[in-house]
Amino acid sequence: MQTFVMLTRLAPDAVKSPKALEDLEHKVVEVVKVKCPKVKWKDSYAVMGPFDYIDIFEAPDLASAAQVSALTRAFGHAHTEIWSGMEWARFKEAVRALA
Repeated sequence: MQTFVMLTRLAPDAVKSPKALEDLEHKVVEVVKVKCPKVKWKDSYAVMGPFDYIDIFEAPDLASAAQVSALTRAFGHAHTEIWSGMEWARFKEAVRALA
């Protein structure tokens, strides 16, 4: 499984209340579970910057990660970016192999 980081920025009119935000979250989570059963969610963070959320998940490949992104955009009325990620320890191993 590969690790992916998804940055999400909600459209200004996507939610009108805190309750609507929570309802939207549940809808997106459910549709991703059904449509992308091999995806494993690792963590989610609300951030105070150009994006509203950062989600970290594992997926078998880039196509699966793209499906998560597309579903989030469609159901969440959002802009998303997907970045591939590597755990720090694994990255250090890859760099050490260069020596």
